[in-house]
Amino acid sequence: MTVDSRFMARAVEIARGGLGNVSPNPMVGAVIVNDGRIIGEGYHRKYGGPHAEVNAIASVAEADRPLLANSTIYVTLEPCSHYGKTPPCADLIIATGIPRVVVGCMDPFVKVSGRGVAKLRAAGIEVVTGILEDECRELNKVFMTAHTLSRPYITLKWAQSRDGFIGAVKDGAKVPVRFSTAASAALVHAMRARHDAIMVGAGTAVADNPRLDVRLFCGNNPVKVILDRSGKAFGGCRSMTGRVLYFSNVSPQCGSVEWIECKKDAPLDVVLGELYHRGITSVLVEGGAALLQSFMESGCWDEARVEIAPFDLAPECGVPAPYIKGMPASVDKVDGNFILGFRNK
Repeated sequence: MTVDSRFMARAVEIARGGLGNVSPNPMVGAVIVNDGRIIGEGYHRKYGGPHAEVNAIASVAEADRPLLANSTIYVTLEPCSHYGKTPPCADLIIATGIPRVVVGCMDPFVKVSGRGVAKLRAAGIEVVTGILEDECRELNKVFMTAHTLSRPYITLKWAQSRDGFIGAVKDGAKVPVRFSTAASAALVHAMRARHDAIMVGAGTAVADNPRLDVRLFCGNNPVKVILDRSGKAFGGCRSMTGRVLYFSNVSPQCGSVEWIECKKDAPLDVVLGELYHRGITSVLVEGGAALLQSFMESGCWDEARVEIAPFDLAPECGVPAPYIKGMPASVDKVDGNFILGFRNK
């Protein structure tokens, strides 16, 4: 491993401290090195707060500040060059007098996208790019996907029986079946906290009245999105044909609703584009089976988490689980349940 790679690896490591707190911004880490010694480091801690470069520079001890003029700053993502909630980090680096900047990967966001590196080079600063690029891109796969494809990063999630059923039906009515354990349910709530929004179909919202929160994990509740294409599920409240709905309360069958206009039977890419336009960069899709299957058939998904409980449901009373192709990228076991992870390549 080269010297640049070693210090970039440290920047990637500390960047993960922002997980769950910085979205829709990316996780970013910064490390300042002088003559092989780290004299400052920091990461983006909270959305709207100082960026990684600001925190790293601020962490440098007063006695070490003269060393900045002969130091290198390692940053996992291209320094910003525009005014957002904070001033441009590229301007701060220039003003501080750091002569060398090593960047993990470029920023796909249209307001940055090469401008930060160009500004630094125009100021006479040496800039090296592409160090541990794959690792830096993977760190912010959600951010990269959202701003490259103009849609949120999509994670599909469901639990099923060993013989491939997502639920049970008796006498034409849905029967609750618990597939998750206490431990695996807590992991699901941790996933929810790492997503901007959580989506279910209108049928699932009406039948299950899910809370869609993170009560089993310490984190932020995602925005609740109900996809209703029939217009029948919530007709008693208001005509909702072909709408995507935000529910601000914990129970999606009542309370304040923010409406997003979509045409009836709008393709998923149109729906997802509207969510991206509203600042949502990641969505956890939890069901039902028809909605999950529609995402897979459209190709508009990035990851899937499938939990398999160690029992069978009789085919005559089971609701078939969605069908997913390919081999899992990961397999874990929690309290006797298998957790399969898939990636859409």
